[in-house]
Amino acid sequence: MIFWFKQLPQISMNLSEWTPFIRNNWFQKHYMKFVYLLQITIFVIPFFFGTWFTYITIFSSILIGIFVFIIHEYLHIVVINKKGDISLTFRGIFFWLHTNATLSKTSFWVFMSLPFIVLSVVPAIMSFYVSGNIKSILLFISWINSIISSSDIINSFLIAIKPKNSVFCRGYYRVE
Repeated sequence: MIFWFKQLPQISMNLSEWTPFIRNNWFQKHYMKFVYLLQITIFVIPFFFGTWFTYITIFSSILIGIFVFIIHEYLHIVVINKKGDISLTFRGIFFWLHTNATLSKTSFWVFMSLPFIVLSVVPAIMSFYVSGNIKSILLFISWINSIISSSDIINSFLIAIKPKNSVFCRGYYRVE
């Protein structure tokens, strides 16, 4: 079931068996600062290369950005749809998906990485084979999704360094 802007129902977890996904208190406290830094870095990349998305109007960029965001969240939901409840919540301009599903390391990595791969990596690669308006649109899609995916990118690296037989649930993991 999907809960729109509501908390998920509580589940019972024996926290003595689970380890916090981010164990370091300092990193937990400053995690979003790393996300913001990555977002700013990605945002300024077109300026460093002296290019901008010249074929895209402001109105088009807003529509593309909204469309990319919706597809991004939909791809997250597709991965965990049948595995547990999902809650879409937000604070300020940031949206989060929470789930009470218990996911294997591979499933959790796919959950975090699929939108980045589909909406950033694939369009960037496709842009090498086209030109003009299409190239600019593909690069814009890749760029805007990379900004949206900043937290997912960091989490994907954190998932990759966890032990092989890890399972994840609600910000915790354990090794089976």
